[in-house]
Amino acid sequence: MLALVLSGCGLAVKIGYGQGSPLAFRWLDSYVDFDDAQSLHVRTGLDEWFAWHRRTQLVDYADLLARAQAELAAPATPERMCSWARDIRARIDTGFGHAAPVLAEVLPTLSLQQISNVERKYAERNAEYRDDFLAREPAKRRKQAIKHEVERAEMIYGRLDDAQRAFVAQSVARSPFDGELAYSERLRRQQDALAMMRRLVARHAGPAEADAEIRAYVQRLDRSPRENYRRYTETLIEYNCGFAAALHNLSSAEQRRTAARKLKDYEDELRSLAADAST
Repeated sequence: MLALVLSGCGLAVKIGYGQGSPLAFRWLDSYVDFDDAQSLHVRTGLDEWFAWHRRTQLVDYADLLARAQAELAAPATPERMCSWARDIRARIDTGFGHAAPVLAEVLPTLSLQQISNVERKYAERNAEYRDDFLAREPAKRRKQAIKHEVERAEMIYGRLDDAQRAFVAQSVARSPFDGELAYSERLRRQQDALAMMRRLVARHAGPAEADAEIRAYVQRLDRSPRENYRRYTETLIEYNCGFAAALHNLSSAEQRRTAARKLKDYEDELRSLAADAST
């Protein structure tokens, strides 16, 4: 769970928070290929979003990291790990809520060709997903999953020892993660998004209608219409919270000090960025 925080804060440290807006634009443009008018609108919206985010959200993120530091020395529980996940998700929802109005203005202006561009990009990303998670050989799948989990853990604690790596491998082997089911849900979400964009374009939807469609789509992301996937997600989240807690409880005192130092560095960086925004 802390890796989610670290990955967001690491952006500020590694490439500079001020580059967030142009990087986000390039990422979005790689999917859509905006025209000039759309590009201006999206760039302006991203600049405003990052200014708002820096001004109003970073201190809260820093406080979250300070709270995490205070908890590192103590044993973890699955319930606490799931609580962290909910805290982080609430912040993601806040950020999306501020971005939704710009999306509602831009999406209805897309052309059918631009929607096809998005569909083509989805296909490219899906091929990467299949390589990572749907390798035909079970041993290859398991090796890749272990690699991902070790990398996430080492973002926080530093290098894992042999016993910890063995625990990660055992946990991956027992995990209820189902790559095929996750992939089918991924495809459903993509087709849902494409259908939503086509509806907005066909109706020449105004901002209010588009906003309602976008928020309904996000609700379907949060709660899939497929009951079997909802049950699977609940099982997987519960398992992952237990895994994260158990791995933390296996960490050494030095690894926890390493984690605390990293979190403190990120906290200080965020407070500095927030202070710069207020001057």
